[in-house]
Amino acid sequence: MKRVAIIGAGCSGLAAIKCCLDEGIEPVCFERENDIGGLWNYCDNPKIGKGSVYRSCVINTSKEMMAFSDFPPPAEFPTFMPHKYVLKYFRLYAENFGLLKYIKFKTSVSEVVPSDDYQATGRWRVTSSCEDGDPETQTFDGVLICTGHHTYPYLPKFQGLENFTGKSMHSHSYRDNRELDGKRVLVVGKFFIVLRRAHGGKNSYTFVENLV
Repeated sequence: MKRVAIIGAGCSGLAAIKCCLDEGIEPVCFERENDIGGLWNYCDNPKIGKGSVYRSCVINTSKEMMAFSDFPPPAEFPTFMPHKYVLKYFRLYAENFGLLKYIKFKTSVSEVVPSDDYQATGRWRVTSSCEDGDPETQTFDGVLICTGHHTYPYLPKFQGLENFTGKSMHSHSYRDNRELDGKRVLVVGKFFIVLRRAHGGKNSYTFVENLV
């Protein structure tokens, strides 16, 4: 039986595990955190290298549109699900199809390179290590990268920012408006994103989509 390494146990990683099983392939999923969900595995303290949502985040796609085709969300779930419901849905999906046993939690992947016989076999060498453990290298017939694209914030450089005496932050670190309550705030970014973040509190906001 062929073996495939899957990096990340978020939405894409879970679907990848199931697809491998459907095709008779043995999946081995590496997840750096202690739970599934990726971006939707909310935590109060933002971590660089982990996808991030804010405390009041509600997914902007209906559950019918975002659902796995073979496992619809429960009827009693909200049409537009808060992040805790998205994670609950992913957990139900994983439990229903028996995916959790294929996931190595608290395990990071440090290297993916072609094997010595790659030209003949197309195989890959994957080096991983569990928390406080020694690195381990295994060979796989394929690798699926399911780490998402919200893990590392991009901070543009603006002239004069180094002279700003207030607080500057990326939305990756934002959790709720209480940390900005009573402050005058300049928000740089796409309007539909920042508008959802800038609700409540006694704040004065200025929105700028492009700042050169």
